[in-house]
Amino acid sequence: MLGNSLTTANYLPALVEDITGAHVVVHARGGARLAEQLNPQTRLGALTQHALESDSWDCVVLQESSNGPIVHRARFLNASARLCEQVNAIGAKPIMFATWAYSPTCPKLALMGISCDEMHAQLSDAYREAAHIGKACVADVGTAFFERNHDASLYRPDGIHPSIEGTALAASVIAQSIGQAARN
Repeated sequence: MLGNSLTTANYLPALVEDITGAHVVVHARGGARLAEQLNPQTRLGALTQHALESDSWDCVVLQESSNGPIVHRARFLNASARLCEQVNAIGAKPIMFATWAYSPTCPKLALMGISCDEMHAQLSDAYREAAHIGKACVADVGTAFFERNHDASLYRPDGIHPSIEGTALAASVIAQSIGQAARN
């Protein structure tokens, strides 16, 4: 799993491991973007690039920063395409971990000038485009949150990170996507 604090919150990788029975390895750092995973000059990028070149993987889950697919869409699409190309080249299945919109009460929405529903639509569109370009599956956690009407119980008080309940929902969706990718 390649990502940041949304990937590591509340031990998400351990929950995915428990559900799937798979061994999960995490390359994440708070605030990390997928572009960093490509850069061998960074500590995180060096670890990721070495793992992709040296180890055997069935699936690689890719997660961008919380608003990166919106505010830096071209950079997100470029980085995800390059990572998916690497993942596909080693015979593994790339899975885009499509994250959720901020809680409707999150002050960062006003700073971005969008509503929660608009953020969801833009994130969903960006992750689907990235998956299409990269021949990847989508673990559409964002839509699972959206379908729960951005239930406040899914978020920590910051309105960005998931609560334990939100993490459990994310783990379930990701595990289903891993199972689907394994069958295809």
